[in-house]
Amino acid sequence: MRFLCAPLRNAACAALLAIVGATSAAATGEVNIYSYREPGLINPLLKAFTKETGIKTNVVFATNGLIERLAAEGRNSPADLLLTNESGLLLQAVGAGVTQPVNSAVLDKEIPASLRDADNRWFGLTKRARVVYASKDRVKQDTITYEELADPKWRGKICIRSGQHTYNVALIASMIAHHGEEYTEKWLSGLKDNLARRPAGGDREGVRDVQAGLCDIAIGNTYYMAAMLKNPDQKGWAEAVRIIFPNTADRGSHVNVSGMAMTANAPNKDNALRLMEYLASPEAQRIYAEANGEYPVVEGVPASDLVKSWGPLKSDPLPLTKIAALRKKASELVDRVQFDQGPTN
Repeated sequence: MRFLCAPLRNAACAALLAIVGATSAAATGEVNIYSYREPGLINPLLKAFTKETGIKTNVVFATNGLIERLAAEGRNSPADLLLTNESGLLLQAVGAGVTQPVNSAVLDKEIPASLRDADNRWFGLTKRARVVYASKDRVKQDTITYEELADPKWRGKICIRSGQHTYNVALIASMIAHHGEEYTEKWLSGLKDNLARRPAGGDREGVRDVQAGLCDIAIGNTYYMAAMLKNPDQKGWAEAVRIIFPNTADRGSHVNVSGMAMTANAPNKDNALRLMEYLASPEAQRIYAEANGEYPVVEGVPASDLVKSWGPLKSDPLPLTKIAALRKKASELVDRVQFDQGPTN
């Protein structure tokens, strides 16, 4: 038990002990969750689920290491469900062999095929777009494409986080899927030449630097707008920019997802399935998407008023599984063009 708790903070360790205790008692009215999503973002959902079903939820939260923990625990793992904040972790979980296929007519019906694993080993829950945050003062155009980010007219005007970050690797992989590797390498080199600084920080720091005048546009995920508006120290950053959705006139904007997967050795499999199907319900989709400033994946469930205020999202229909297959090539291109060294001039 000490081995299991060692990498976790005290609170997470206590939660893990509670889960193990619950499992050893063979409780049938519980479901155990390992979550990369912060408790504040999922607690409203879990409370609503318990109120509706009577099934208690136990959560271990950690910012990293949960997939490795599942692999180390093997058949003795108490976890039933893995919740992630992006698709890269879902793919990692499948690769590590810690998930299992889920056969559910509800999930097949409600979650689009492009936003779930072809073998039903993971399912998207909410989606976000990778967009352009443009200065309200210095950028007059209201349309843009990802391809245009390599245009010399943006020389010294773009801020972005590391090219090796999973969000950017996925975007680059989508460019390979649409245009091929040779084109994408040239595009990535052009984007590098247009950077205002070396890739650094996160998406919010890019917006901060737009407000400060260091760059005119920053590349980031849509939900950071909601996060910044809620933070008194960052609200000014958000108010200095507007969101432009790339490629609205053609394929649509690149999207990624938060998601879920049933663990390979789920001891409360039936309850885990009930929770998964609940998370795909209109009520849960509304709660989850609003709490995170994201878009529901279930058709017909509206986004929050704040999210809708950014404008309509036209999503690139490219399946995430196709993007996943190109992530390695995308990462190699980042290194090949020495993207994270920043512009040469």
